[in-house]
Amino acid sequence: MQNTSLNAKAANTNSIKMKLFITGIGTDVGKTIASTIVVESLEADYWKPIQAGDLDHSDSHKVKLNVKNEKSVFHPNAYALNTPASPHLAAEIDGITIDLKKIKEPKTANHLVIEGAGGIFVPLNETDCVIDLIQKDHKVIIVSRHYLGSINHTLLTIEALQNRKINIAGIIFSGDENPATEEIILKKTAVKFIGRIDNEPYFDENVISYYADKFRENLLNL
Repeated sequence: MQNTSLNAKAANTNSIKMKLFITGIGTDVGKTIASTIVVESLEADYWKPIQAGDLDHSDSHKVKLNVKNEKSVFHPNAYALNTPASPHLAAEIDGITIDLKKIKEPKTANHLVIEGAGGIFVPLNETDCVIDLIQKDHKVIIVSRHYLGSINHTLLTIEALQNRKINIAGIIFSGDENPATEEIILKKTAVKFIGRIDNEPYFDENVISYYADKFRENLLNL
């Protein structure tokens, strides 16, 4: 019998390529770890359109550090801002204004993972928010971390995306298992469950690879 993981990777090679936009229900919910897992699982390209702060140890650096495969390409930020703050403020401090027309999606024949900044209504300028970066051909993966109030934040995020008729591919839960929280969110929204990332003591290539294998089948079926 052939290895399931190898079969999944073969299917990945022949499947229609996806553009997966990773967003969260807020800041520090695990978007970058989730993005790393999805990149490794699909051997996808990675792109963070807007990076605010920590430019020497950016999200792109973190994802690349923990990805084993040699197929993924890491595309440069459209905006690399110096201050760790909301993008609209970080841009103002840098003396610039974020212009969505200047954010050009990289061209690739591979799957593309796009990581947002914070939640979907994080402002980019006086008129646009992160949600305005999401294009019609993107499939959104929501990362929901368990904390008091996370159900409300998750449901609000999903409703806002649905109101814009944005395609929600699925949800990844972050943190120790919380059946009551997960079940009510999935029941109320009917959003597809991709997987759960536990509170690991650390994340390295091996831990990322473990989750990449675990999530692969669900990701390929998005």
